[in-house]
Amino acid sequence: VSCSQSGSCRSSPSFSGWASSASSATSTTSGAFAGFRLLAIPPSSSSAARPSRSSSGVKRSGDAARPSTSTCPPAIDHPRRRYPVFYLLHGFPGRPQGAFLWTNQVGVDEDVLVANHTVHPAILVMPYGSTGFFTDKEWANGIHLGEGWETFMAHDVVRAIDHRYRTIRSGRGRALGGLSEGGYGALNIGLHHPGEFGVLESWSGYVLAENVKSVFGGDHRLLRVNSPLLTLPHAAAKLRRARTYVWLYTGTDDKLKQESAAFAAELRRGRIAYRYNVFRGGHSWALWRAQTPRALALVSRHLAHG
Repeated sequence: VSCSQSGSCRSSPSFSGWASSASSATSTTSGAFAGFRLLAIPPSSSSAARPSRSSSGVKRSGDAARPSTSTCPPAIDHPRRRYPVFYLLHGFPGRPQGAFLWTNQVGVDEDVLVANHTVHPAILVMPYGSTGFFTDKEWANGIHLGEGWETFMAHDVVRAIDHRYRTIRSGRGRALGGLSEGGYGALNIGLHHPGEFGVLESWSGYVLAENVKSVFGGDHRLLRVNSPLLTLPHAAAKLRRARTYVWLYTGTDDKLKQESAAFAAELRRGRIAYRYNVFRGGHSWALWRAQTPRALALVSRHLAHG
């Protein structure tokens, strides 16, 4: 089942060739992750521990740098080329390596897609959005000190990647997506920072934060302003002006299917370019793996290329 406004999706083959890096200048070039780089991105001084008016919550303070894994095209250092960037947010519990490199095989088949003219070369960035494997931060600015994960992603990671690589340094060259918790994070961050990312993708993400009290406490205002379904009407005009494209999907057996359908209806009311799909399956790795090539092809189709 699918519905769309200003766009369509098509299936694509498995992919390879997307470059990978993390938030420090050190790189790993062995085994299955040859060419992948690990960068250690420190939080910026602007992410002080004070309430954030835009997204509500306590911004990230000067804690330790966090790793991000990324992949880069072979010609990343070409003096006349610039590349779009696709930021992918993992779910819970998880790390970017498990969520995208091992299970979804992001970066493994890019060469095939490029050779088939299905995708353009791009930089793929997978930040680590947690303090531990079983901690749940939701990619949001939480109420506790040092929990400004939204600010870290939207500000610190983007600027570090723009500084490190030859990127297209505007929203028309950036996409933000994620699976499960990461899908929620992509929508929540994208709606709080309209125009920062030209494409938003939610793979089985939720859109209501009513059950995320571990991050936002019992503050109903914080829960509301961090619920994409409720904040979308307020962000719609800016998203339209920025020509943001949204793709979201769920499985037929996913309990989040009704939430996603409601969000798609709100996108339609807001006259935002979008596509919503319901695929056979549940809230599972099998579904996310099957749809990863489609996700990469859609991003490539809607972003600018240098």
